Amino acid sequence: MLKIWGRSSSVNVQKVLWTARELALPHTAEQVGGKFGGLDTPEYGAMNPNRKVPVIDDGGLILWESNAIVRYLAARYSEGALWPTDVAVRAQADRWMDWTATEWQPAMVPAFLGLIRTPEDQRDTAAIEASTAKANQLGQILEDALQQKEYIVGSHLTMADIVLGCVAHRWLSLPIERPKTPAMNTWYRRLMTRPATQGVLVLPLS
Repeated sequence: MLKIWGRSSSVNVQKVLWTARELALPHTAEQVGGKFGGLDTPEYGAMNPNRKVPVIDDGGLILWESNAIVRYLAARYSEGALWPTDVAVRAQADRWMDWTATEWQPAMVPAFLGLIRTPEDQRDTAAIEASTAKANQLGQILEDALQQKEYIVGSHLTMADIVLGCVAHRWLSLPIERPKTPAMNTWYRRLMTRPATQGVLVLPLS
């Protein structure tokens, strides 16, 4: 049985939980990291020397890095669906997953940490504003890409929508001013109606 380690409030853990649920994979989930601790144990360090979440054990295969885990699960259990068999389509999915990890998600981290995990009297307003502006700018790239599309690389859900969707959930739920993004909002609502997102993408953010 698939085993997943990581606190469920982590956006990176949510990617893996959603993928497992989307694929109807029997799995167990152990809360570690953050207030749950456990990352500093020798056992956890042997699985992930970075001591971050998530980590999975799938039949003896230990894997860390959330996007790598999503790709692995999609390729092993959902070839032709979450894992596109067309190389060109899969390259587009990979591109959006990498863009999320290297551009959009890092841009919003200061705003998220400042607004959600920092007491109001300790917040760095300038950092939050800069983060908001940058992430809004990058979000427009996704908005443009979703024009007249049901999903990011076409007419069906792929691994890229899962990764993007988890980050979009966080972004669209922050108490900030955002430009209008009707295409993103429609796509996001479509994702949120899927049974696999229920209990994974939750509010309030924490």
